[in-house]
Amino acid sequence: MRKVLSISITDTLEKEIKRKTKKRGFNSVSDYIKNLLLIDDDLISEEELLKISKRARKDFKSGNLIKAKSLADL
Repeated sequence: MRKVLSISITDTLEKEIKRKTKKRGFNSVSDYIKNLLLIDDDLISEEELLKISKRARKDFKSGNLIKAKSLADL
C-alpha cells in the first residue's frame, strides 16, 4: 500500500531538491527522498563520531595500536 506524505518547504528548497534529483539521476523527487532515507541508516551521529574519536585517541596514547602496511592488513 502506498501513502502520500505532504511537507511544507520554501520555494528555494523545492528548487534545490528538484535540481539534486535530476543531477543525481533519479526519476522523481519521491525516489530521491526514499534514497536519502535509506542512506540515513548508514550515517553516524556527531556524538558517535566523537565517542569513536576519543576512544581512538585513548588507544593511541596507551600504545594500543595495529601496525599495518595497508588497510587490507586490518
